[in-house]
Amino acid sequence: MHNRIAPGVTLIATSKRDNAFLVDGDDGFTLIDVGWAKAPQSLLTAVADLGRKPSDIRRIVLTHAHPDHVQGAAQLRDLTGAPILIHPADAPWLDAGRVPPEGRSGFVGRAIDRLPKLHWTPFTPDATVNDGELIQDSDGLRVVHTPGHSPGHIVLVHEPTRTVLLGDAVFNRGAIALGPAALAADPDLRRASLAKLPADLRTIGFAHGAPLTEGNADAFHEFLEALRAPA
Repeated sequence: MHNRIAPGVTLIATSKRDNAFLVDGDDGFTLIDVGWAKAPQSLLTAVADLGRKPSDIRRIVLTHAHPDHVQGAAQLRDLTGAPILIHPADAPWLDAGRVPPEGRSGFVGRAIDRLPKLHWTPFTPDATVNDGELIQDSDGLRVVHTPGHSPGHIVLVHEPTRTVLLGDAVFNRGAIALGPAALAADPDLRRASLAKLPADLRTIGFAHGAPLTEGNADAFHEFLEALRAPA
């Protein structure tokens, strides 16, 4: 399933609980996140439905190195030739093939990361991205480094449409919320990270949960305001 959430920005459901995003630019697509090992087929089907071919995915940007975002990335790189980009703080996790124990703040998080089904075949990214960078001028995608869920977690802001692609910085599964603290590397950093987001966002894309399209973003801004309020 796929749907356009803003001009040039398409959501692709890679499973019942996970979303990736295609951003169209002058040279083709930038893909934001991949998903589990079976996700490449869903992504390539969506690309074909859009009348495009696999090689039209020109780059793969990973918001962070957790299995439900990266497990299918190396295979998709093989199928498309697209380089993989990630923040340097999370790059070593890709080479390790799993989230390291220090990547989760809670016992439950560390326990589930020992399960083989949450590992991936180790691979090396092709490049890294840092806070404030534009991924590609024609895409208008700006990197915002938002550590907390992982050390190298990033959010992407599509500046032409004021669309934000949040990765796991915020979830929308029944309610807009931060994810479980036990699954975050440093949950105390998350509020300050989200304070870096621009105030004029019009469309909100979640890796987990339904998007808020233009005219319906007030709930997200209210959530951010509540985070900024004194405890």
